Amino acid sequence: MKAVVQRVLEASVTVAGERVSQMGPGLLVLLGVGQGDSEAEVAWMADKLATLRIFEDAAGKMNLSLEDTSRQLIVVSQFTLYGDARKGRRPSFIEAMEPVGAKALYERVCEVLRARGLTVGTGVFAADMKVALVNDGPVTILLETPPKAPLPAPR
Repeated sequence: MKAVVQRVLEASVTVAGERVSQMGPGLLVLLGVGQGDSEAEVAWMADKLATLRIFEDAAGKMNLSLEDTSRQLIVVSQFTLYGDARKGRRPSFIEAMEPVGAKALYERVCEVLRARGLTVGTGVFAADMKVALVNDGPVTILLETPPKAPLPAPR
């Protein structure tokens, strides 16, 4: 899994002219699901998003997480995070998970975050979305789940 995490003063998602999510200060997360991702990546990403110390404390240091504050997050599915444009002019998305599996894992990340007591807004999976935000800082962090262990060589 890959995520672009942006600390925002406000953010919203609109689909077909209808606002589907809106929030004040918190995190806007663009989340991509890759081939081979599983419940292990869901758990890692949800924990990292909930506990990432990205908000300032009273001393102005980034020492507070979503769980330490009353901040919210919006998680938007973003398969294009797996776009590979190293060759040619059109990105390849072969490393992104197929839509049915990706939707299930995307929704699972949101469920796990809600189970931790966080307020989670979403976009609409596979829709043409308009995402608006006011970046705070700006603070933008790229997250990627740790690489999976290679499979043992056949004997």
